[in-house]
Amino acid sequence: MQIADKKVVSIHYTLTNNEGDVIDSSVDDSPLSYLHGAGNIVPGLETALLGKAVGESLQVTIQPEDAYGERHDEMVQIVPREIFQGVEDIQPGMQFQAEAPDGGVQMIVVADVADNEITVDANHPLAGEVLNFDVSIESVREPTPEELDHGHVH
Repeated sequence: MQIADKKVVSIHYTLTNNEGDVIDSSVDDSPLSYLHGAGNIVPGLETALLGKAVGESLQVTIQPEDAYGERHDEMVQIVPREIFQGVEDIQPGMQFQAEAPDGGVQMIVVADVADNEITVDANHPLAGEVLNFDVSIESVREPTPEELDHGHVH
């Protein structure tokens, strides 16, 4: 069975940046399973996997516009420390959920901490990065009705 929209796909992958640093990998863990065509993985990788079959492997380079997008300076803001009520020890690298402009939830990362000001970054940590995937296709199957209805693998 080939990878197509509305198929459940399981892959092992290693993700590296252009310097060859490993960013993420499933190799020593369970394969990543996703519903193809439902936007569960970055668009560039989804496109590259289309039509592939179990047992195939590929290496693919994904540009930022087909991954997590470009970095946007306006998504880095300095906010008053009071916004972080109840958090005593704020450190760079900490992640928090914030309300997105569309009313949804957005992850922000603390970039810098000053006396009364905190610099936060709402860009995805991999925004602006070229992503290099080494992928092996482990399985392809039909989704359950519930998986189709929910738009993701259970």
